[in-house]
Amino acid sequence: MAGMENYPRYSQDRQSVFQRSLHDSYPSADIIRLQQIGPQVPGPSKSNDEPSVEDDVTKYIGIGVGLASLITENLLSHPFVVLRRQCQVHNASSRYHLVPVTLLPVIVHLHRRQGITTLWKGLGSVLMIRGMTLAVEDLISKFTPWPKEITWHSSLKSFGQHILLKCTTLAIVTPFYSASLVETVQSDIASEKPGIFDVFREGVCRLVSWGSPQKGRMLPVWALVVPTVMYGLLKYLFTMLVRGVSSRVLHVSRKHEQEKQGALQRDMLGQAASQDIEMTSALIGLITADVVFFPLETILHRLHLQGTRTIIDNLDSGYEVIPILTSYEGAVDCYDTTLQQEGVSGLYKGFGALILQFAAHVVVIKLTKFVLTELTNLLRSNSRTPPASMSQPDLSRIPSIQPGPSYEYTQQTYLPYE
Repeated sequence: MAGMENYPRYSQDRQSVFQRSLHDSYPSADIIRLQQIGPQVPGPSKSNDEPSVEDDVTKYIGIGVGLASLITENLLSHPFVVLRRQCQVHNASSRYHLVPVTLLPVIVHLHRRQGITTLWKGLGSVLMIRGMTLAVEDLISKFTPWPKEITWHSSLKSFGQHILLKCTTLAIVTPFYSASLVETVQSDIASEKPGIFDVFREGVCRLVSWGSPQKGRMLPVWALVVPTVMYGLLKYLFTMLVRGVSSRVLHVSRKHEQEKQGALQRDMLGQAASQDIEMTSALIGLITADVVFFPLETILHRLHLQGTRTIIDNLDSGYEVIPILTSYEGAVDCYDTTLQQEGVSGLYKGFGALILQFAAHVVVIKLTKFVLTELTNLLRSNSRTPPASMSQPDLSRIPSIQPGPSYEYTQQTYLPYE
């Protein structure tokens, strides 16, 4: 027929164009099949955000436990600090309180005689000294190149500057620490209650009289600076060392446990797991340092309290008060005198209070973690709703598509255009 001689070529061109459009729409090497036309209904799929939510929940639990640990360390443990210090400075005591059992009746007697607030004395001054230490350290680090924080990868120069920063801060805070110690151990019934800022006033007075103390047996500040700085620095370095070693051991132990189970969990080194390990290692470092340096702390507290005419509660019975009268010439003389008069166990007076302190610390952490975990599980179970039933599309309402008259329409398999 006229005009139809070019139709085969035209039909082939139309089919080539159609195949090219399919290739552009589906640039894949896979075979493309025509599917049923209808509204796409999302099928049930596992949420990809579930692991992220689990990590966030674990992270918030870790933050809550860390906050509870901080409050326990600075507030809830103060009564045990008071008991420990009163035992340490009482050189003439007959009961050493090396175990917690002997302290329990004494605590009952103190509460009956002086009230429940007797073991919370000096809390304000202790918090002020800790805040002052942080403020002085931050101020010095801003005006000097000395870093506040160091890591295992820091240079020797940075490490030395960091140590110098710690030593300077401890030396400045020493006279104020002496005033805070007096407020912590003095008896409420035999002494006037100190004011809020008395710790700063007494500290400035001792700082001004650097070389000539105001009272007869009181040691000058320069004689207290050296043992105080050495004690604080050694305890800090030892704490960091134990904390770092325990952190590495806990990481390796966790990895070994996962390997025993056959596979490593995705969050093995995640933020939540690392936070839990760091918190545990910090507590281990704190406990170990307090136990190791307990004798040095006893000597240091006796030197700071000498000549202050402080009257403390007699923890042999809990009913009496007794003045502290000592005449040590220095740290070495205090150590030798303590060994001669009280024996080696005299350096560990009040160790039972330290055991009670860390036992309460661990109990608070475990209880807080348990409560937060159970509360999170309860809220999660209440907020979880059953999935909605999937509705099937109504295919009867879908209009059928008829092929155009220009070419034949077939439901065949189309290969990508080559």
